[in-house]
Amino acid sequence: MAHTLRIIDVQDVTHDVKQFTLEKPDGYEFEPGQATEVAIDKEGWREEKRPFTFTSLNDDEYLQFVIKIYPEHDGVTEQIGKLKKGDSLILDEPWGTIQYDGEGVFLAGGAGVTPFIAIFRDLHENGEIGNNKLIFSNKTEKDIILKEEFEEILGDNFINAITDEEPEGDHIFLDGFADKDFLKSQIDDFDQPFYVCGPGPFNDAMMKYLKELGANPDALVFEE
Repeated sequence: MAHTLRIIDVQDVTHDVKQFTLEKPDGYEFEPGQATEVAIDKEGWREEKRPFTFTSLNDDEYLQFVIKIYPEHDGVTEQIGKLKKGDSLILDEPWGTIQYDGEGVFLAGGAGVTPFIAIFRDLHENGEIGNNKLIFSNKTEKDIILKEEFEEILGDNFINAITDEEPEGDHIFLDGFADKDFLKSQIDDFDQPFYVCGPGPFNDAMMKYLKELGANPDALVFEE
């Protein structure tokens, strides 16, 4: 069943990431980490559906998404980036993506962090954040999504890796990419769940390195 929902707020999160808050239909329920197919309620775009992860929690009175805008793709996210309060999006029913399976290490590349946002918010709200760790890889410091919130929730267990420019802040600079040696330096126990989400090459590399370092393939949860 499709739901046409009005946008009630739009905020800039970074230079190319926006947060959209929408009306929530009665009885619409989802789990942290789940996503839905989203289309723009405008002529020529209603059939162009794309998956986005909920960043709000099920108990919230609204629905929320954090979406990276890709103007160079000349497509759906470019059009979403032009939307304003009062415009509408069309949502399908929720479906499963990454689901929390116990305390572990979360590895995110860029906008791949979005499935983790609701998971961390939910754990934090319930006092269950424990020793979960987020290793977040971005090209530059200005690309870091929700930096202050992750710092508040995770403290020292929020680790930023910057790959394209020497960072000014208290971040780790990796010349090019997060590699096996970097993971070994940041993780002291490979017998725990790992959650991986980012671009395809990031996912492939992280899964390969984790397996080589002794992680149990059954404990690897990843999302394209």
